[in-house]
Amino acid sequence: MNTYKINKSSLVEHPVKTTPENVKEANEGLFRAKMTLPAAAKHCGMTQKEMKLTFFEYLKYNKPDYENND
Repeated sequence: MNTYKINKSSLVEHPVKTTPENVKEANEGLFRAKMTLPAAAKHCGMTQKEMKLTFFEYLKYNKPDYENND
């Protein structure tokens, strides 16, 4: 008996297909600090470890586009 009237089917998250567009959006969001790593990984349908490795590759081939005035 479910006393809280929770619909169990609404609690299930549907898998996200990993596409180059999703990965690009997530990497740009991480680079600009607009997304957290867990949110970016979920956006791409990846694990956090996969997203972290992908972001390190992104950093390797995309140099900073800002100046540090320190």
